[in-house]
Amino acid sequence: DTLPYSIRVLFESSVRNCDGFLVKETDAMNILDWKTKQNYVEVPFCPARVVLQDFTGIPAMVDFAAMREAVRNAGGDPVKVNPACPTDLTVDHSLQIDFSKCAIQNAPNPGGGEQKPLARLSPLKPPLRKPPPCRGHSGCRGSCGAGEAGRSSGPFSAQIENTPILCPFHLQPVPEPETVLKNQEMEFGRNRERLQFFKWSSKVFENVSIIPPETGMAHQVNLEYLSRVVFDDVKDFLHPDSVVGTDSHTTMVNGLGILGWGVGGIETEAVMLGMPLTLTLPEVVGCELTGTVSPFATSIDIVLSITKHLRQADVAGKFVEFFGSGVSQLSIADRTTIANMCPEYGAILSFFPVDNVTLKHLKHAGFDKAKLEVTEAYLKAVKLFRDYENSSREPEYSQVVQVSLSSIIPYVSGPKRSQDRVAVNNMKSDFQACLNEKSGVKGFQIAAEKQNDIVPVQYEGNEYKLSHGCVVIAAVISCTNNCNPSVMLAAGLLAKKAVEAGLVVKPYIRTSLSPGSGMVTHYLSSSGVLPYLSKLGFEVVGYGCSTCVGNMAPLPEAIRNAIKQGDIIACGVLSGTKNFEGRLCDCVRANYLASPPLVVAYAIAGTVRIDFDMEPLGTGFNGKSIYLRDIWPTRQELHTVEEECVISSMFKELKEKMEKGNKRWNLLEAPESTLFPWDLKSTYIRCPSFFDKLAKEAAPPQAVENAHVLLFLGDSVTTDHISPAGSIARSSAAAKYLTSKGLTPREFNSYGARRGNDAVMTRGTFANIKLLNKFIGKPAPKTVHFPSGQTLDVFEAAELYQKEGIPVIILAGKKYGLGSSRDWAAKGPFLLGVKAVLAESYEKVHRSQLIGIGIAPLQFRPGENPSTLGLTGREQFSILFPPDLSPRMTLDIKTSTGKVFSVIALFENNMEITLYKNGGSLNFVARRFL
Repeated sequence: DTLPYSIRVLFESSVRNCDGFLVKETDAMNILDWKTKQNYVEVPFCPARVVLQDFTGIPAMVDFAAMREAVRNAGGDPVKVNPACPTDLTVDHSLQIDFSKCAIQNAPNPGGGEQKPLARLSPLKPPLRKPPPCRGHSGCRGSCGAGEAGRSSGPFSAQIENTPILCPFHLQPVPEPETVLKNQEMEFGRNRERLQFFKWSSKVFENVSIIPPETGMAHQVNLEYLSRVVFDDVKDFLHPDSVVGTDSHTTMVNGLGILGWGVGGIETEAVMLGMPLTLTLPEVVGCELTGTVSPFATSIDIVLSITKHLRQADVAGKFVEFFGSGVSQLSIADRTTIANMCPEYGAILSFFPVDNVTLKHLKHAGFDKAKLEVTEAYLKAVKLFRDYENSSREPEYSQVVQVSLSSIIPYVSGPKRSQDRVAVNNMKSDFQACLNEKSGVKGFQIAAEKQNDIVPVQYEGNEYKLSHGCVVIAAVISCTNNCNPSVMLAAGLLAKKAVEAGLVVKPYIRTSLSPGSGMVTHYLSSSGVLPYLSKLGFEVVGYGCSTCVGNMAPLPEAIRNAIKQGDIIACGVLSGTKNFEGRLCDCVRANYLASPPLVVAYAIAGTVRIDFDMEPLGTGFNGKSIYLRDIWPTRQELHTVEEECVISSMFKELKEKMEKGNKRWNLLEAPESTLFPWDLKSTYIRCPSFFDKLAKEAAPPQAVENAHVLLFLGDSVTTDHISPAGSIARSSAAAKYLTSKGLTPREFNSYGARRGNDAVMTRGTFANIKLLNKFIGKPAPKTVHFPSGQTLDVFEAAELYQKEGIPVIILAGKKYGLGSSRDWAAKGPFLLGVKAVLAESYEKVHRSQLIGIGIAPLQFRPGENPSTLGLTGREQFSILFPPDLSPRMTLDIKTSTGKVFSVIALFENNMEITLYKNGGSLNFVARRFL
């Protein structure tokens, strides 16, 4: 009764899976004794299922295909190589925004009255006065009788059938917007090889399900479609749903009372092969929510406020569990939004136990009555149900953090890090301070005399003026809000009032609307707000991760040139999760995370240097100044629309369409052979080299002798700095490789799309333009090859070291590997020849990934770092690993200058040491088949 609910789930798993080998009785007893054993013992956890998304899922499936081949070559049966637990892979990261703001002929006039030309739509015909409501939507079968062509009309219509757009006036299906269809056509064209490989995987591997492109984002599909809450797959047997995924935002399902978190692709593959995760029994921080939410505070505001509180509480590497009177005021959508941002405050997971609010949501989501009754009875029987009306006995937590919901006001986050919150009413002054501050985590160091510079630019026949703080990217993305209708509907209602007031968005601003799934489009459409968003340029571009991961079309050339020539601090505003500098576009240096309605507001204003209380957004009809308060929707308006538009039928219809797939996917051909027929000419799918030295027995750990330092890095090096992501720069090593294969820059695609090709990914490792290597002294993906003294691309230097037979290591500061979980942040350095990383501290998941690929994570002793030890990084380092290696053992390192110092081998448990001795988890699990 005193155990935190999240620990109870671990306990249930250990009891159910106890086999005396992988899970022992002592493991269950240790979990039961959590209060005294936390932070001291390691315990196994067997998740019920695995969720992959395509960027991180394709290397996992490629590794499985390669493992089949390696097992066959070593005399084993390749057919036995299958995931041991249900594995769902969602193809959601392939989308790129090639088309946006398409021309729309005779667009409907939702506001009524005289329609005025909109500069951003560029209609091919003059706009009509008082047009019929459905002109331009020939498929609408409503009372207007505009046409009977249905979804078969138009050159692209009826090819994608998973997400219906409804006529906002008659709520009848109409053809997909041209923007969506064009982006889908491009997506299937450029990713055909990858999609064929995914389809092969779904045919030959047992326990593998592929969710095809354009269905939705992995986080949202996991929440709306894959989540069981209680598993009943085995007849007459029930157990809690739990999940691990290759995306750090897998934690989103914690809001449904499902224990789950993101791990590396390497650990995920081990789980897929039936091995338990091993974790040190964590501390559990109880986050008590009290008070009442402000009418103007959105889920994003709540998320960012809680993020700040939990960061200050130092919850890294811990479980967070929410309780208190404020929890019952939060909808499931609010909870999943909070849980989705869990990686940003460093916790392993953020758990909301199942309660009456959860059951009410499940009823709306299409759970039948019998399933709900069994779910409730089971959870109450095993004490996993939270009753806030009867909370006389609270669990005992390691510590308690209190957050008053009443104190939360609207915030944005930026300009470079998600934890740097800025109150909206302080945005103008804070951006001014950023211009003044020295270059760093917030500052841009712009000289005072240049802070008011204005750069005129010609665009589409008109002159515009760019200045510091100008908004050039505005992206409404529902991945962080997921199925939370309130914030997306708020954006739509704000857009509706803005259009009716006569406000517009400047045409050079790269606007986009990327719904997390068809359900989001459904309620935006059925509520009648989608046309208003479209009129402001926020047109649906497709379903998948886009702007947030750098998958977007370049800014107009004239705008890029003006920004660079004037050294303008241009801004991006998005409702996503990541805003590292340069992530969206290399010329957009300030990026803010904001709620969807604020994204629309800043797009209309055209700048972040605005005080919404004192300055108007713009000028409407009749020259009237329009302020944000004039068009901000009230909570009552939101509640009314939400009740009318978000209904259980939407979930039911979406689930049916997920199961049917779409026409392009269904017609896609793929091989059915047991082994994948590798195409040696392919630049997308390549058999990796991880199993090249696979032997039946593991060799003892090899000493690292006379290693050079490949990179000398500082603090807070993120997985974005390490792992290849976003577009492939034309001057990069990866671009040179693809060019040598006969590809043009237009055919490069993105690093994420080419994660199945280790040659591309290795060349893209440490290729981030913001990488700050102390050997170079300025941001650049370069390093020094010390034997020759040359300054080279990181890959070129590593390639030379490997040819010379010289091992390499990495020196780093605090929080190495911060950010999203990415397996290529470990795989890439391994293939570059990195034998060890020596840092002051690590992000937990990344440390685990290094071990899982066979790289030793070494840590300086407390109070020591390269500076205190007098290390320049130009020395050569020798490290001896003893055969009896043990957790957190102290090792000696000797340098070529004669200096000897001690470090900590950061292995937390015996399983990690076993994996390291086997050369990583891939080789360890492969040996089990031999």
